[in-house]
Amino acid sequence: MAKESGKSERHSRQARGTVAAASSAAGQVVTLEMVAAAAQVSPSTVSRILNGTAKVSADKKAAVDKAIARLGFRPNPVARGLAGGRTLSIGVITQAIDSPFYGEGLRGIEDELGAAGYIPLFVSGHWDAADEQKCIDVLLSRRVDGVIMFTGRLADKALLAVANTVPMVVTGRQLKAPRIVNLNFDNVEGARLATNHLIEQGHRRIVHISGDLAHADAVERQQGYKLALKQAKLPFDPALVVPGDFHESSGLRAVDHLIATRQDFSAIFTANDQMAYGAALGLYRRHLRVPDDVSIVGFDDLHGSQFSIPPLTTVRQPVYELGCLSARAMLDLLRGVQPQVALPPPQLVNRESTRSVRA
Repeated sequence: MAKESGKSERHSRQARGTVAAASSAAGQVVTLEMVAAAAQVSPSTVSRILNGTAKVSADKKAAVDKAIARLGFRPNPVARGLAGGRTLSIGVITQAIDSPFYGEGLRGIEDELGAAGYIPLFVSGHWDAADEQKCIDVLLSRRVDGVIMFTGRLADKALLAVANTVPMVVTGRQLKAPRIVNLNFDNVEGARLATNHLIEQGHRRIVHISGDLAHADAVERQQGYKLALKQAKLPFDPALVVPGDFHESSGLRAVDHLIATRQDFSAIFTANDQMAYGAALGLYRRHLRVPDDVSIVGFDDLHGSQFSIPPLTTVRQPVYELGCLSARAMLDLLRGVQPQVALPPPQLVNRESTRSVRA
C-alpha cells in the first residue's frame, strides 16, 4: 500500500504540473506554487532558489529551472523584495542625466544592479543642495534599499543623516560612517599628469580652463595644475587661469577671453573634455590649429574624445567603472559585507591634440 500511495502522489503532482502548463498557455498567471508542483519540490525551495539562498542538489535546481522555462513563470520582484523586507530598488542621485559624463556612470550602475536583480531609480539634483534633498526625500518615501550619491553639493551632515536610514555610497568626497562607502578619484594627480605632459613637450605658457570651483573636483584639478608648474619650477600666472563651468560653451568663451586680452600661450589644459571641445572650436574660429599652434589636454576621456578632430589627449577617469564599483559597494553593504572597492589611478591617454613646441 505504501508503494501505491507514493506512486499515486507522484501522479498527482505530475497532473498538477500539466494543469499549470495548460493554465499558462490559456493566459492565466503562473504562480510559484504551480512551479513547485511541476518540479516536485516545496514552494519554499523554489523561493530560495530564486533568491539565490537555497542549498539544494543540482537535480532539484535543474528541475525548478526546467519548470520555470516550461510554464513561463516570471518572478514578481516586488513581492520577493517585500517578503524579505526589501523593495529591490536603489536610489541614484546624479546631477544631469543628459550629461555624457554621468551617462556612462549611470550605465555602469544599471548594468551591475540589474545583474543582481535590483532596479535603479535615477533622479537629478542639478547641482543644487535643495534639489538633492528633495531627491532623497522622494527616494526614501519609495522605500529604496540604499542610495548612491553620484557627486553633489548636499552637506556632509545631511548625507550622514541619510546613512542612519539606509546604506549609502558617495562619490567625489570623503565621509566616515559605518554605512557609508566613499569612492573618490585622484583629481590632483590626474591634473598633474596632464599639465606635466605639456611641460615635457616644451610648453611654458600653459592655460588652465577650470571647472566650477564650487565643486571639489574642480578645485583639486586646479591644485594639480599648480603642483606640476611648481615641480617644474615654472611661475604661476593667474592671467592664464580662466574660469569655466564644465560645459562646452565655457571653453569657447575662455578662448575668446584669452585672445581678447592678448595672452601669450601655446597650450591649454581644461578641467574636463567638454570644455576642451569648446576651446578647440574657439581656436578654429580664430584660425589657430590644434596641435600645430596650440596643444590641448582634457580630463575624463569621454567616449567621444577619441573621435574628435584631432582626437583629444586627456586623462582617463574610468566613469563606467566608477558606476559599476558604486553598485558593487552598495550590494556588499546590503549583504552586510564591508566593501573592498577602489578606483584605479589616473592615466594619461596620449592622442593627437598635443605636440612638442616648435623652435
